[in-house]
Amino acid sequence: MVLNTAHHELPLPTFDSPVRLLAVVAPYYRAIADGLLAGARARAAEAGAVIDMIEVPGALEIPAAIGIAARQAHYDGFVALGCVIRGETTHYDTVCNDSSRGLTLLGLNGVCIGNGILTVENPEQAQVRADPAGQNKGGGAA
Repeated sequence: MVLNTAHHELPLPTFDSPVRLLAVVAPYYRAIADGLLAGARARAAEAGAVIDMIEVPGALEIPAAIGIAARQAHYDGFVALGCVIRGETTHYDTVCNDSSRGLTLLGLNGVCIGNGILTVENPEQAQVRADPAGQNKGGGAA
């Protein structure tokens, strides 16, 4: 059963100048990724930020893409978006742990990142979390 309970949301920030974000999206589960990105774009727009977007094959590639973009492009922050659904092998654990570890290391080195990589047990959980009218985890990450 998927619970859709209320979650606390931080107030939107205010900015003195325009803010550019880069969303790095792993579209392995396209419908989920599209929901996450829609939520991120809408939430960023509410704060006056603009989101550019690139796609990578999977969640494991997201930290590397953000690391490269942080060194080579001018973005004020990054939004990591993707979904990992538990399967029958330990690959789920590897992808969840290593993508999270990569984002954490980048953050500890001063890269501003919102983590919107869903790690769920089934597609139903992912749909609720990705839906901009549901838990809107993409918006929260932005």
